[in-house]
Amino acid sequence: MTMRVRAGTLAAAALLLAGAAVGCNSGTDKADSDGKNTAKPSASEAAPGKAAPSKPGEQALPAALTGQQLDWKRCKAPVKARGSYAQTPGKEWQCALLKAPLDYQKPTGETIGIALIRAKALDADKRIGSLIFNFGGPGGSGVAGLPGSADGFKKLHSRYDLVSFDPRGVAESAAVVCRDSKQSAASFRLDFTPDTPAEEKAYLEDSTAFGAGCAKKSGKVLPHVGTANAARDMDLIRQVLGDDKLYYLGFSYGTELGGVYAHLFPARVGRLVLDAVVDPSADYPGHSRNQALGFQRALENYFKSRGISAKDGTARVVKLLDKLDRKPLPTKQGRTLTQSLALTGIITPLYSKDEWQYLTKALDEADRGDGSRLLLMAESYNGRDEDGSYSTQDHSQRAISCADTTGRVTAAEVKSRHLAEFTQVSPVFGPYLAWDLTGWCANWPVPGEWETPEVAAEGAAPILVVGTTGDPATPYEGAKKMADELGAGVGVLLTNKGEGHGAYGNGACVTGTVDAYLLDGKVPANGKTCG
Repeated sequence: MTMRVRAGTLAAAALLLAGAAVGCNSGTDKADSDGKNTAKPSASEAAPGKAAPSKPGEQALPAALTGQQLDWKRCKAPVKARGSYAQTPGKEWQCALLKAPLDYQKPTGETIGIALIRAKALDADKRIGSLIFNFGGPGGSGVAGLPGSADGFKKLHSRYDLVSFDPRGVAESAAVVCRDSKQSAASFRLDFTPDTPAEEKAYLEDSTAFGAGCAKKSGKVLPHVGTANAARDMDLIRQVLGDDKLYYLGFSYGTELGGVYAHLFPARVGRLVLDAVVDPSADYPGHSRNQALGFQRALENYFKSRGISAKDGTARVVKLLDKLDRKPLPTKQGRTLTQSLALTGIITPLYSKDEWQYLTKALDEADRGDGSRLLLMAESYNGRDEDGSYSTQDHSQRAISCADTTGRVTAAEVKSRHLAEFTQVSPVFGPYLAWDLTGWCANWPVPGEWETPEVAAEGAAPILVVGTTGDPATPYEGAKKMADELGAGVGVLLTNKGEGHGAYGNGACVTGTVDAYLLDGKVPANGKTCG
């Protein structure tokens, strides 16, 4: 989740993987003829109409927010910020805008809108409640991601409203915007593993300019887009939807969001599933090192599947990247494939074993001097549309990441410490991820909130934590750490022996185990293994 190519959203570049979380509650969310939410807010530990503060010293939210009625209407075409993969949802989908505090320290002050989407349960008589999804990023749009992956949730949709949202700072939820598409295009042409003083200067100046652009264009929301505030927004969504507990599935970065929610609101945890888990014990450099390990592991597994040794496969890719560093390849699109864009193109299909076939074609074409396929994959991931414009998802990703982490790494530290270490972990991805440490939050205008997120959730109901042994973006080891840090009796680890980023929907064992937990409350034995 911490690289310029974020490698942490399951909604990116048509690589959505299906998943859902469900829960049981007694609340209802009925709509009148105008589509307005007429459900009453559920009871809570606070006074009627107010949410209890999540931690001592925090102020309860006013009834004007917790008791608000949502005006559900047919969804409009997606905004550009959601990316070219977003399509206009069908008639079964409704959209609404929830009011939330800009600053939770000032709960009666200025508000922002949080964009929501839902499809109501197909069997109203057996409806259990609402499922809330986050597909990762950070910065992924749930409003765009959920309709496109809903076919994977048919069994759950029969009894649950499918619900997702654009987290604060994303798309229609007070989106962070930092630069225009022309500036984005110029940035993606830079060398993200600078070899000369001139390349290093250009790289660092661009990083600083990005943060300055965020402050200029989105300065009001920039201090308030962190994960803890997104978790508070989810609790407000829960109340306004009329649910006594939160029922949630988070993928990738969404697992961190779910873990932070459980820490802030342990008594309000219903049934939470965390799939493709971010390691909550890893600091800023640790996350990038984890990703170097994960993507190298996935690349080696890809080559082994083709009967090529990990050593030979890695050497082949390193040779290609070195060649591109000296001279970019031409493409059918009329643009060139640089070393940095090629690396992004290689990363993209590693998310799913089903996509490995396209990596084979792309590498073979690149070896023959044609960079077209790798460029297409890279530009899709980077949010480039056919007209040359870019989505602002990477703006949101960076703003949320840098608002969270206190980690700030200098170029001198990269060169003296991290570069050699990361390169040893992965000759392919290590240099890129090491340099990203200094580029991502360079001179960021907002201080970070934590070194590592707190996810301990003593007293919460069991939370199902799903890790895949070959996950490239969030290595399996992170699932173990999450289960441990949630606490004894809370974190329940389910291991999927397989490849790809995310396990739900990819095999009967994992899917059946998760469904039994979500639909029937059957908690599997801690440490169960599938695959």
